[in-house]
Amino acid sequence: MSRLLPIGAGGATYADAGVSIEAGDEAVERIKAHVASTARAEVLGGIGGFGGLFALNTAKYTNPVLVASADGVGTKLEVARLANRYDTVGIDLVAMLVDDLACLGAEPLFMLDYVAVGALDPARLEELVSGIAEGCRRANTALLGGETAEHGGVMKPDDLDVAGFVVGVVEKGLELGPDHVRDGDVLVGFASPGLRSNGYTLARSVLAPTAENLNEPAWEGAAVTLGDELLRPCVIYTPAVNAMLAAHGRAIHAAAHITGGGIVGNVVRVLPNSLDAVIAMDSFETPEIFFEIQRRGQVSADEMVRVFNCGLGMVVAVSADVADAAVATARDAGVEAMIVGTVQAGSGKVVLS
Repeated sequence: MSRLLPIGAGGATYADAGVSIEAGDEAVERIKAHVASTARAEVLGGIGGFGGLFALNTAKYTNPVLVASADGVGTKLEVARLANRYDTVGIDLVAMLVDDLACLGAEPLFMLDYVAVGALDPARLEELVSGIAEGCRRANTALLGGETAEHGGVMKPDDLDVAGFVVGVVEKGLELGPDHVRDGDVLVGFASPGLRSNGYTLARSVLAPTAENLNEPAWEGAAVTLGDELLRPCVIYTPAVNAMLAAHGRAIHAAAHITGGGIVGNVVRVLPNSLDAVIAMDSFETPEIFFEIQRRGQVSADEMVRVFNCGLGMVVAVSADVADAAVATARDAGVEAMIVGTVQAGSGKVVLS
């Protein structure tokens, strides 16, 4: 029988080393209601087990293909740390995950999160998870479980990083992608009112946010502060894509989520080698924050569209005969949408006009 040494109280403790079991227990209690608020009918049980259970609806999907994605929020978290505000970055995390899945035509089912901290602050964790739960509710995605890791002695006490993993499903044969894009397709764009969660390393380098200047106007004459602008949460596009698929079926051909790599680097991912995407830059509004970054950093136009979404958060290739109806469907789903270009014969390039 294994036995421990007979050493009494007063020695080294886990808390002394940098991990508080009590704070962990409090954090779990704080987030339980937020997690429960995201549950779907397929969720079995609640948090606290060694894994999450989700019953796939095989009546709805007769030949299901599971689709998975992993992502984080990036250095937008540094802005959240400076502002000591974590209520929006959880929404961003969900958007980065589920909107990638939407590009495959998948319905997101459930999500797991991973939060690493230097020292666990239960109130801060609750604020973060409340945002994740809000994003999950918007995307009809269950927050099935996750992990919070306290890295005392490795990370600084106020350091925090967060990542997520989402699983979705699409009926085999109904996947979106380059194979379905055709010459003459129309490109429908979804507006992005801010930076989303991409390009923040360049944005922070140029704008140099500090705890003090985050309270200043985002640009001369702005009605919002720099902090509010940089922490503006992502629009979640998944419900609009799913609504378009439900209404127009195979007339929806492909979708590109404009994340790292900007407009040019992401739209090209949905093009076959024989076709070009021609996008009119004046067909959508570019929010002022992008111009402020460009002015302060003297950033070239080519670099801007290679790094940022510049106001265009997603591009969907659709059959020309449903283009206007697809725009209306997206708007009905709560997303500002517009026609931004066309697909034509070419060599697999994105042409900005």
